[in-house]
Order: sequence, then C-alpha cells, then structure tokens
Amino acid sequence: MTSRFRTLSTLCLTLTLGIGPGMGAAMAAEGPAASSDKAAQYALPLKELQTFSEIFQRIKQDYVKPVSDKELLDNAIQGMLTGLDPHSAYLDAKAFKQLQIDTTGEFGGLGLVVGIKDGFIQVVSPIDDTPAQRAGIKSGDIITRINGVSVQGMGLDEAVKMMRGKPGTEVKLEVAREGVSKPLHFTLKREVIRVDSVKSRMLEPGYGYVRITSFQANTAASLKKAVEKLDHENKGALKGLVLDLRNNPGGVLNAAVGVSNAFLNHGLIVYTKGRMSDADLRYEATPGDILHGAPMVVLVNGGTASAAEIVSGALKDNHRALIVGTRTFGKGSVQTVLPLSHDTAVKLTTALYFTPNGHSIQAEGIEPNIVVEPLAVGKSLSDGFQALREADLAGHLANPDGKDQNLRNGKGDPGLARTDFQLYEALTVLKSLVLSRGFGAAASG
Repeated sequence: MTSRFRTLSTLCLTLTLGIGPGMGAAMAAEGPAASSDKAAQYALPLKELQTFSEIFQRIKQDYVKPVSDKELLDNAIQGMLTGLDPHSAYLDAKAFKQLQIDTTGEFGGLGLVVGIKDGFIQVVSPIDDTPAQRAGIKSGDIITRINGVSVQGMGLDEAVKMMRGKPGTEVKLEVAREGVSKPLHFTLKREVIRVDSVKSRMLEPGYGYVRITSFQANTAASLKKAVEKLDHENKGALKGLVLDLRNNPGGVLNAAVGVSNAFLNHGLIVYTKGRMSDADLRYEATPGDILHGAPMVVLVNGGTASAAEIVSGALKDNHRALIVGTRTFGKGSVQTVLPLSHDTAVKLTTALYFTPNGHSIQAEGIEPNIVVEPLAVGKSLSDGFQALREADLAGHLANPDGKDQNLRNGKGDPGLARTDFQLYEALTVLKSLVLSRGFGAAASG
C-alpha cells in the first residue's frame, strides 16, 4: 500500500481509503486471457476522444473570447469527475492545498457543510459554535446568493471558496428556507473555524452526554478523555450515556472505526466493497468498552452523515445502542484522494461501505430504532421541512440494494423538553434501559 495514495479526508462528507498497486500491476498478475480482457476493458475510446478533440478545437476557434488550453482541460477534467457522483472531484493545486489545511481542523470561514441540490448550494449542517450556527442557519437551507452573486449552476468548490477567507471579513448570504415565503438575509463575519470535535457534560447524576461534531484523526482519543472526565464528575462509572451525532457531517474513516471500537468488545464495525481488491476492507472491534456495558442511546438526524453513519450502524447492528431521532443522511460511499503531479489530486469514489448486518447506507441512511422528531411543546421545529439527504443530491450513487427510491419520498434539565426535545426523549429512553435491566433485548429491534 503506497504511502503517496494516503491522506486525511475533508469534513465535507469525505472518507479516506488507501489503495495499493496500480492497474498495470494488477493485470500483470493474471493470465494471458484475463490480461487481454482487461486490456480491452481499459482501451481508449478513440471515437469519443476524436469528438472531444473536435469540440476542443471549435471552442478555441469560435468562442467569444480566448480561452487557455489549461482552463479548457481543467474544466473538462472537472466535468468528467463531477458527472460521476456528487463527491468525486478534481483538486487543482489550490484546492488540494485547501484540503490539506481542512484536515488540520482549522480554517477561515463561516462553519457550513454544504452540498448541491437542483443547481443551488444547500446546507447539509452548520458546525457547532461557528458564525453560521450562531446566526441560525439550518440544515436544508438553500443558499441562493453569496455577496449578491447568484449561486445557481455554480460549482461547489467555487461557492465554498467564496464563503471562506480572511477572518474578520464579512460575507452576505441570501437563503431560501422551506415554509418561509421570503428570502432570509444573513451578514456573517468569518472566523477561524477550529473544529473541537468532542464535547461533553452531565445531564444529571449518573447520566452523561457526549456530542461528536465531526470525525478527525484525534476524535477517538478525545472521546475516551471525555468519558473519563464524566466518570470523574459522576464520582463513579456512568449509568448510561447519550451519544449525540446530530448534524455530524462525517470525516475520517479511521476515526469512526475508533469511536465505534471504544464502545464494543467484539464484532464487525464496518466493511467496504469496491472494484479493486484493495478497496475491500473489514474493520473488527477489539476488547475495551469504555462504558463497561452501560446502556447507550445514539441521537441522529438528517444531518448525520458518512462517518457518523458508520458509528450509528455499527452500534445498532451490534445491539450496543438504541438509535433515536430521524433517518440519517445516507452517504455510504468512500472517497480516495489520489495525488497527481504538479501538486494536484483526484478525489474519487472507490467503494461503498456496509454495516455489520450487510446493509448499504448509500442513499438510504440509518433508520432509528425510535423515531423522534425535533418537537418543542406541541410544535415542530422543522415546520414540515424535510432535510437534504444523499438521495436528493444530483448524480448520487444508487443504493446497491435498490432501496433509495422508496425512501426519498425524570429530573434532568427542567427546560430540556422545550430546548431540545429529542435529547429529552433520548434521556428518557436511556433511563428506561437502565431501569429495565433488559438492555440486550431492548436494543435488538
């Protein structure tokens, strides 16, 4: 497995998978007949390339203004990759450098994870404690203008580039929201976005709460420290834990495996399947449950994506936790970042991942054991709004099981039911698990 094919993934719904020998090496290991078949499969389509060459020449000759060869070829490469699925992309030198900056968990921007829907930029989730989250931007909001410029038809990278910049400078967003007749206008001041991926607190004696906002390289280690801190505050082991993965857009695959492993003593966590043998990987849990078998509830919603869905699926299928909330986003694909020459790279979808029970999450998501909508004293906070999901993204990969078409269409804090109804219900479910002592049976549904 060559090291130059390895990198950390971005927070924008990307997982990382290392790959090994190139195609030529794979073909050399096979017999003559297989090699011949492979050669035919990967032969260049000369007729189509001739058409491409003719169009290239026509643009250079007849377009209204001169266009450089580099610009035309970069656009062609971008189109070739973005036409595959919403997560494959060509990273020029600037974009590749930005990806490497992103993996440090620090950048100048607004704190939004975004995708494309119907030609517009749509918010997948705001990052906690960022200008976007504090201003009230919500999952599913459609960004129609950035600094007065329409984003219709704009590429995702270009829109992200417009929202990022020097901390302290302002960005004006025009936003359309389901159920609101007029556009909403936000003036946000860019900040250095430092993604502190793990936060924790006690809900009440014996019951802890951990929120993971994204999956970074150090998330599993931070999780263990957070649980140790809660045990110390509780002056003893916790009776139960609520793990909040709502609006978590994902991140690094190994971090998701590490977090899942922290709560399991054995069992399969996740496996991936792709066209190349090196894309087929299995991740097994090892002994060392940091909660020592104490009951768990995992909170999810439509903004729970990618690596966060791996954790949800692993804990659900291994009967380690009850999943509470609403159906998750449904990003079950793996992206590999392949460095090229001249400091550029290709981010390519190379595999799908599957939960321990063999379910693909792609365009389907994780179905909670207990569905709890985000209500507040008789009123839906979502006002009938349906959050953006992977199945809504243009060009998304279909679920290999053919499921995504049907799926589109106690004490505690006295104010918790009003301020966070889903968390209130999760705590109630957690208490019932502790009291029933029948956790294994309860979690197997």
